[in-house]
Amino acid sequence: MFYNFGRYILLLKSVFRKPEKWKIYWKQIISQMNYIGVGSLGLIAIISTFIGAVMTLQIAFQLVSDFIPKTIIGSVNRDSTILELSPTISAIVLAGKIGSSISSEIGTMRVSEQIDALEIMGINAPGYLILPKIISGVTMVPLLVIFAMFLSITGGYLGGTISGAVTPAEYMQGITTDFNPYTINVALVKAVVFGFLITSVSAYHGFYVKGGALEVAQASTKAVVINCISILAADYVITQLML
Repeated sequence: MFYNFGRYILLLKSVFRKPEKWKIYWKQIISQMNYIGVGSLGLIAIISTFIGAVMTLQIAFQLVSDFIPKTIIGSVNRDSTILELSPTISAIVLAGKIGSSISSEIGTMRVSEQIDALEIMGINAPGYLILPKIISGVTMVPLLVIFAMFLSITGGYLGGTISGAVTPAEYMQGITTDFNPYTINVALVKAVVFGFLITSVSAYHGFYVKGGALEVAQASTKAVVINCISILAADYVITQLML
């Protein structure tokens, strides 16, 4: 574990070395932003909407007391969505979609000796291949999380009102009562850290893969597993520090 962590830190040191030409990096950044952000909108939209609807129904099911106002359904759904569900669930989903893709892409370049060719030409291969992905990750994942928050709360409204668990007026009153904007800051900090972990950890596993197609597939699977564990651990640490 310490060996891999040390090698990961040394890789990051190479990644953040001053680029040779920002113009080349900029094209890669735009391409990765399009893939990570725009390419994930549909998946995040579907998952967030249904999670919000299901959360509303489950909260309503547990509030069986007549002494608890139904407006609390909107409040609980809002806070749980912003603080936990949107950033963490979105990150885990993106770890499977984006993380495996990044690891496979870089791993294939390693086993086909394309990375060796870049290094022979004097190009900083870690910076050229990984830095645009990290910049795109820390930029687009927070935007996706904001998108997920909005759709999850909207999904809760639709699920609650269609099922009759809560009226539209009660839900709207719940999500607007006692709202603390600080929860948005906590969620965005989580999103930035998660975006960094997803891209950098996946790139690390792909960059040092050895062997052939089987090893690339194994590295991709390992990257997704480590990403999920890292996301959950970082989620706990950030929540402990900020709340």
